[in-house]
Amino acid sequence: MEAKAIARHVRVTPRKARRMVDLIRGKKATEAVNILKFAPQSAALPVRKVLESAIANARFNADKAGEAFHENDLVVKTTYVDEGVTLKRFRARAQGRAARINKRTSHITVIVANKEGDR
Repeated sequence: MEAKAIARHVRVTPRKARRMVDLIRGKKATEAVNILKFAPQSAALPVRKVLESAIANARFNADKAGEAFHENDLVVKTTYVDEGVTLKRFRARAQGRAARINKRTSHITVIVANKEGDR
């Protein structure tokens, strides 16, 4: 069984979010949550929320199908971060100039699945 969660327009740069996503790819879901819980980077919080949402989606799908659900059997199968929209801002500067500020956003996707050997 597979479950997916996506967070769009997250106000963290894709490069910083990819660092967190690379930490958890291929690990057990419960272990990945603990890694993200204690990671000092600010991008760890949105990635952890998406991972917890994917785990909750797996639990819901298992209940809906009438299957047994064990959170310890879930593995982070695929994770990736895509670039979202760029928010363009201007800051006034001296002598009529304006500095352009680009605030980047991300789309974070996490897919969890049962271990391959269980089924």
